[in-house]
Amino acid sequence: MKIMLTFFVIAVATMISHNCKGDEVNCLALNIYHEARNQPTVGKLAVAMVTINRVKDERFPNTICGVVLQGHYRNNQPIKNKCQFSWWCDGKSDKPKDLQSWEYSLQLAKSIHEGHLDNIDLVKDATHYHAIYVRPYWVYAKRKIRIIADHVFYSWEK
Repeated sequence: MKIMLTFFVIAVATMISHNCKGDEVNCLALNIYHEARNQPTVGKLAVAMVTINRVKDERFPNTICGVVLQGHYRNNQPIKNKCQFSWWCDGKSDKPKDLQSWEYSLQLAKSIHEGHLDNIDLVKDATHYHAIYVRPYWVYAKRKIRIIADHVFYSWEK
């Protein structure tokens, strides 16, 4: 618990320094954009739902920005390839370049944050996913739920 709290505090500090300013909608939109911008709406929604499911799960930070920015840090910077979501610590710019996809991700994040899509349950209680072309070590400890677009979704048994 102490380690997770440390990661959360560092993530919030880093988030502020990266101009997210604690904006939960912006954090969710960035995650949708970077994780699923090449996918149909159902794929974008599924990624967003995993983010929200993590917020609701006591094993993860209890804010969207805390979940999105969770990872290992050194000197208030994410350590490359040591984050929950690969885009956050891949060493590349996090600024959206495809403005049309960014606007769509932002609108979708606003709708989700405002509760307009609460009745849609695409991934049940999934807290994990990966691209279909990789096989992370943790898949054997999770329950596979379904494949949506190019991601495989899993739940973490409680």
